[in-house]
Order: sequence, then C-alpha cells, then structure tokens
Amino acid sequence: MRPESSSLTRRIVELAWPVLIAQLSSMTQMVSDTVLAGRYDTQDLAAVAVASGIYISVVMLMVGILQAVAPTVAHHVGAGRRDEIGPSVQQGFWLALGLALPAVLFLRQPDWLMQLSHMSPSVESRARDYLGTIAWGLPAALLYRTFYAFTNALGRTRVLMFISLAATAVHIPLSWALINGHPGMAAMGGAGCAVSSACIAWLSLAAALAHVLREPAYAPYRLFSRWQPPRARAIGELLRLGLPMGLSSFVEITAFTLIALLVAGLGADVVAGHRIVGNLSALIYMLPLAIAIATLVLVGRAVGARDGRAARHAAKVGIGLATGLSTLVSIAVWLFREPILAAYTADPSVLGLAMSLVVYICLYQFFDAIQTVAAHALRGYKITFGPMLVHTFCFWGIGLAGGYGLAFHGLGALPPQGVAGFWQAAVASTVVASVLFAAYLQVVSRAVAEPAP
Repeated sequence: MRPESSSLTRRIVELAWPVLIAQLSSMTQMVSDTVLAGRYDTQDLAAVAVASGIYISVVMLMVGILQAVAPTVAHHVGAGRRDEIGPSVQQGFWLALGLALPAVLFLRQPDWLMQLSHMSPSVESRARDYLGTIAWGLPAALLYRTFYAFTNALGRTRVLMFISLAATAVHIPLSWALINGHPGMAAMGGAGCAVSSACIAWLSLAAALAHVLREPAYAPYRLFSRWQPPRARAIGELLRLGLPMGLSSFVEITAFTLIALLVAGLGADVVAGHRIVGNLSALIYMLPLAIAIATLVLVGRAVGARDGRAARHAAKVGIGLATGLSTLVSIAVWLFREPILAAYTADPSVLGLAMSLVVYICLYQFFDAIQTVAAHALRGYKITFGPMLVHTFCFWGIGLAGGYGLAFHGLGALPPQGVAGFWQAAVASTVVASVLFAAYLQVVSRAVAEPAP
C-alpha cells in the first residue's frame, strides 16, 4: 500500500470507527427489541417487525433529507468558509422541525399502509399501538440526526459514539421492564419498545444540546448566539440535495421493510423469521455504512477545496476498505450462523426459517459495500439525483417487484419461493447496483479530478 493510501485509510478508520460503534449501539437497541419481544410473544414480535419497519422507513426518508447538512458542511470546511457553517446547520434544524409534523401525523394515522397487508387483527392492533407511541419521539430523533450530520462533517465523531452507548444502556433495561411489566408495572408487550425508544430520542437530543453548549470547539460556529429564522433559499438548497438522498434511503430501506407487510399473510412465523434475518442484515450493514459516511466527509472536503484527485483517491480507498472488511464479516456470520440466530428466538419454526434465509445476506455483502460507499462518495460530490434513480431501479424494480414475483408467482419453471424469493431478488438487485454505482462514480471522479502535474 502506498504511503498516501495508508494515511488515507487511517483517516477513514479514525472517522469511521466511532460512527460504527454509534450505529452498532443503535442497532443493538433494535436487536434487543426483537429478542425481548420475541421471547415475550410471537404475536408481539410480528407486530414489532411490521411497525418498526414502517417507522424505520419514515425515519430514513426524513434523515436522508437531513443528511444534506453533511456534504454542505464538509464543502464549507474544505473551502475554509467557517462563518457559513453555523447558518447552514441552523437551517437544517428548521428543516427537521418542518419534516417532523407530517411524519408524526402519518405514524399516528397509518390506515392506508396497514390495508396493504393481510395481518391478523391482533398483530395489526399491536402494530398500531407501537406506531402511535413511538411517533412522539420523532421530532427529537430528527433534530438529533441534524446534529449527527453536522458533527460527522466536522470529524468530531466520538461524541456520537458516547451518546449512542449511553442511550442503549438506558433503552435495553427500560424496554425489558416495560415489555414484561417489571417492577410492578403492567406488561405492555411490544408497545413497551416504542415507549422506551421515544424516551431515548429525547434523551439523546438533550445530551447533544448539552455537549454543544459546553464544548469550546463548537463556539466558532455560533450555532445559538446568532440564530437565524428559516430562509427559503438555504432550505431549498438543502432540499435540492436532501430529497434525492432521502428518497434513496427510503427506497433502499423499504426494499426490505415492506417485505414484512407483503408476507404478513403467510403467518407470524414467516414475518418473525424474516425480521430476525433483516435485523442481522442491518447490523452487518453498519460496517460499510460507517466507512461510507467517513468517505463522504473526506470526498466533500476535497471537492470543497477543489482537489479532485484527493476526492477520487478517498473514494477508491473507502471502497477497498469496505469491501475487504464486509467480506470477512460475511464469512464469520456464515460460520457462526447457528448460535447467532439461536440468540434471537427459541421457536423452532422461526429459527428454521431464519436459518434458510441467512445465506442470502452472506452472499451480497461484497456488492453491498461497493454500492454503499460509491453512493455516499457521490453525495460528497453533491450528486444525489442520479443515484436516487439507480437506487429506485435496483431496489424497487429488481429487488421489491422482482422479489414479489419470485415469492408468489415464481419464474418460468421455478415455483413460488415464498419469503426467500424476496431475498433472492435482493441479492440480484445489490449486484446490479454495485456495477452501476461503481461506473457512475468512476465517470464523475474522472471528470472532477485535476490533471496530473
């Protein structure tokens, strides 16, 4: 490895590992909810699977839009425009508040989405309770994610790790107590996860606010001393960048979460087994995503500084690091799949189904790493509309629509595959996405890169 590449790899790792810990900690909250709800009752697990999938889809749409703050701030940092950082972040906070209102209303009234599924009345009722409760934490979650994007772009990622670890340390015992009714409380079942998650969202926001107010490193940005009202032009620029990013995130996440709705009619065991494998897949995804976020920051700074060669090199090193590590993780998951899946559930039928699906998430990790880092690198160039089209074609066109066909109708002589059909299509969609994004990034990076001296 060249010294330049080695130094860049270390820089990506320095930025990525706290983000990875923060994301794994957040994912641990979801995994613990799955385990706790699954051990309480299979009906509650199915309800949490459906409802949390809907919630995550909504959150990822909104958070994706707010992620426009990251390349915006990274470009300001690279160009040395310190005075413009604070106002950009303030507009991000206003945007977060504006997005929270329709999102909360949707979660409180999810009727039309529930009608897409044929789940049992018991599961539907519990899913509604979950969504109606967790909605109250959404404004805090969106404000915190704006701070998250800002702090990532500054390279101050360790605080995100500490806040996430603290939140997880509170969430797990609180969820356990609320689900099971300890000590002396009425058992809430799966809805207890939602109560705990809403509380944790506000706790995380309070911790972020306290950190900004107490940490001298944030003083030059004057986030609160020179507060600006909403400005249409600045918010419009964030939306121009962020809407395609949000739709990309929404498409990518719903390609998996909507499966729980579409297969709900196959029974709670199928939904629960899919939920377990989906949880594990999302957990593994945190590794390339952390590297992708670090790559976005470095690419954005380089582009802001008008150093096209550095931007291209950062993207290349980020992809190489992500693919190598993701491949190692997929091998480890396959080798230890039995004890990993057994930790989620004691139900033999649910465990058997999950065991039959885990092979698919091991197959696509290499390709998923390529498309994830390449898509984020393009965001560092402030290119978001084209990647949205690629995501839509691959993950909704090939993954979701193709998966529906494979699951319920088969393909040619191939009989209907059930829930496995969705995962088979997911592998195909990820392979195609990796090829398209790699080619897209190569074209962009070559066009922007400065000629060699």
